[in-house]
Amino acid sequence: MDIHEYQAKEILAGFGVPVPRGGLAYSPEQAAFRARELGGTGWVVKAQVHAGGRGEAGGVKLCKSEHEVYDFAKGLLGRQLVTRQTDQNGKGVYRLWVEEATDIAKELYLGFVLDRKSERIMLVASSSGGMEIEEIAEEDPDSLVRVVVDPAHGLVEYQARQLAFRLGLMGDQIGPMVKAVRACYRAYRDLDATMVEINPLVITGAGDLVALDAKMSFDTNALYRRPQVAALRDPSQEDSREAMAHDNGLAYVGLDGDIGCIINGAGLAMATMDMIKLSGGEPANFLDIGGGASPERVMTAFRTVLSDPNVSVILVNIFAGINRCDWVAKGVVEAYKAEGLTLPVVVRLAGTNVDEGRKIIDESGLPLITAETLAEAAEKAVAARPKKAA
Repeated sequence: MDIHEYQAKEILAGFGVPVPRGGLAYSPEQAAFRARELGGTGWVVKAQVHAGGRGEAGGVKLCKSEHEVYDFAKGLLGRQLVTRQTDQNGKGVYRLWVEEATDIAKELYLGFVLDRKSERIMLVASSSGGMEIEEIAEEDPDSLVRVVVDPAHGLVEYQARQLAFRLGLMGDQIGPMVKAVRACYRAYRDLDATMVEINPLVITGAGDLVALDAKMSFDTNALYRRPQVAALRDPSQEDSREAMAHDNGLAYVGLDGDIGCIINGAGLAMATMDMIKLSGGEPANFLDIGGGASPERVMTAFRTVLSDPNVSVILVNIFAGINRCDWVAKGVVEAYKAEGLTLPVVVRLAGTNVDEGRKIIDESGLPLITAETLAEAAEKAVAARPKKAA
């Protein structure tokens, strides 16, 4: 789960990371008030969306007057911001962060991620901040500093101090850098984060260290024990289909194809999507209904898949173990009738109570397409798609 910049800054500030003063705004009037409240002669207004590259896309601006803050906020709020990290539809801008302007003398990059190869938390830093880490790795690879954190000891002080030296810091800058780096590590560890990034981490003209931008992502599977983090979720920044699935406890990822998939088990879902592509089609989604799927849960899965207007065929592929094919079959029949479906539905059942499930499908009187194997189901789903006009 991702959160907004201002939320990440609030969290990191609570752990001891220095951040600029700022305020949240939901309207142009509120944005201008925030500027007046902060005081000074310059403010940075930032669109709060779950995507990088906001500055290049026109989502960040340094304003010199309250009127300029108001005008920029008015033109930005309610707009779909398209950046290099979004799709063509962009992300909706519904809140802004108004922040005091900072005198920047030097920009650094600081990030914590899970390195699956070493099975450790990896600290990545660079003296070339302000760019995405991929750009830094390509344009200035020698500036990258990597530190592997041993989970038995955590990030110890000497590692943070060595990092500060390697980034070219000196004198009074070392202590604040050590404090900030270790604070980021504690936030990562204590809140089950999967990523903490400060870019840029700046040294001001006065020599102070300030986190000018921040991103945090969290392990969705750990949110049950982090209610304070779960409360920061912003459904407006998520794919509407994925948000709907999340609210109904389904594992769903939207894709660009037209064959909707309802499957139990992540491995079988991946295999089904591969088989659809091998048969010449394109899956519209990944959807795992999980174990013990009741007819009601199957109906919910149908509604989730049908929320994608691009879906022209639905493929139901169930290999029942914990699940029961008769439950799934009842759900398919009830969903077909309740939704008044006219598009083709291909059903492949195997496993527990498969004969009962197939009997329910056969006796339903509905034009459901059945298949014995995964390959056959994928081929029939691809063949059932509407023919495109020449």
